[in-house]
Amino acid sequence: MGLIVTEIKNKVGIITLNSEKTLNSLSLEMIEELKVVLDDWKISDEVNCIFLQGAGEKAFCAGGDVRKLYDAIIVQRSIDDTEVPQDCFDFFSKEYKLDYSVHTYPKPVIVWGHGIVMGGGIGLMVGASHRIVTERSKLAMPEITIGLYPDVGGTWFLNKMPSAYGFYLGLTGARLDGADCKFLGLADYYIESSSKETILKDLLQTEWNGSYHKTVSDILENISKDIIIPESQASAHQSFIQQFEGLKSLEEFREIIINQEDKDDWINNGLESFEAGSPSSAHIIFRQLKEGKTLSLEEVFQSELNLSCQCCIHPDFAEGVRALLVDKDRSPKWHPATLDEITEEWIDSYFYELKIEN
Repeated sequence: MGLIVTEIKNKVGIITLNSEKTLNSLSLEMIEELKVVLDDWKISDEVNCIFLQGAGEKAFCAGGDVRKLYDAIIVQRSIDDTEVPQDCFDFFSKEYKLDYSVHTYPKPVIVWGHGIVMGGGIGLMVGASHRIVTERSKLAMPEITIGLYPDVGGTWFLNKMPSAYGFYLGLTGARLDGADCKFLGLADYYIESSSKETILKDLLQTEWNGSYHKTVSDILENISKDIIIPESQASAHQSFIQQFEGLKSLEEFREIIINQEDKDDWINNGLESFEAGSPSSAHIIFRQLKEGKTLSLEEVFQSELNLSCQCCIHPDFAEGVRALLVDKDRSPKWHPATLDEITEEWIDSYFYELKIEN
C-alpha cells in the first residue's frame, strides 16, 4: 500500500492519506502523489466528487513532516547558512500549490476532518468545498511552539474568522473541537463519526444529475440536520476575544491576556503556549495577519512561501523542531530569547524578499 490510496466508485474518487503511524503527516512524497491524483481527476469523466480522509481513527492529518525539514536545514547550515535548503523549498512550494488547487478545485471536495487535524492537515481541509468535523475532531495551528507561523493559507483563513479569533488562535495555537470549527467557519458540517459509512453509502448510490456540488450538499445536509452541536468553547469566550479587536501592537496583546481576570483553562492554556512559544514567531504572526488582510489567495501563498523559506534560514524553526521532535527536551533556546529583545529590523529580515522561483 502506498502513501496515498485511491479508488473510484460511482464517480466518487476516494483518497486516503495512508501513513497511520505518523498520524498521516504530510511528507513531500505524499504531497506530490496527492497533487497528481487531484490533477488527473479534475479532468476525468470518471470522477464527479472527491472524498478525502486519513487512515485509521486517530487523525485526518497531523501536519507536515517537519522532522525531515529539520534534517535538511542542519545539513544546509554546515555548507551555507544563508541559502534555503532545496528540500525545504520543494516541500513548501509544492504543499502550497496543492492547497491552492484544493481551494480552486472545480468539483466538490469532501474532507472527513476526524481526529487530529493540524498544520498541513488544516491546509487541505480549509480549502475544501465540503468540510466535515466530528465529535472527535481536534484542530490547532500551534506553529508558534516550533518557531514557525500559521502557514498553509493561515494568512487567509485566520483573517476571515469573526472578531479577533484569528489573531488569538495564531498567537496561542489554541485547540479547537468540532463545535469550535463550526462556529469559526473552519467546517461546514458537524456530523457524528458513526455516520461516515452512511455518507459514503449515500454518495455511492446517488444519481449524479444536475449540480455535483448541490448533490453533495443535499446528502450532507440531510445527515447533519438533526444533530445537536455541543457548546463551543470559542463561542463562550466571545467577550474575551473582542478585547483583541483593533490591536495595534503585540505588546498590547500580551498585556490584555496577562491581565485578564478570571482566567479559565481555555485562556490559561492559550497564555501558556504564547509565553512558551518563539518570540520571533509571535512578532511575525502579528505582522503576517495585519499585513495579509488585503491579499488575494494567490498572493497569500506567494507571501507564505517567502516567509516559510526565511524561517528555514532563521534560527528558531530548527530549534523548535529540535526541542519537540529530535532531542525532545521541550526546552527550546529561542533567539532572540524574549519578546522585548526583538527589534523591528529583525522582524523585517523575515519578510525580506528572497530570490526564489515559485
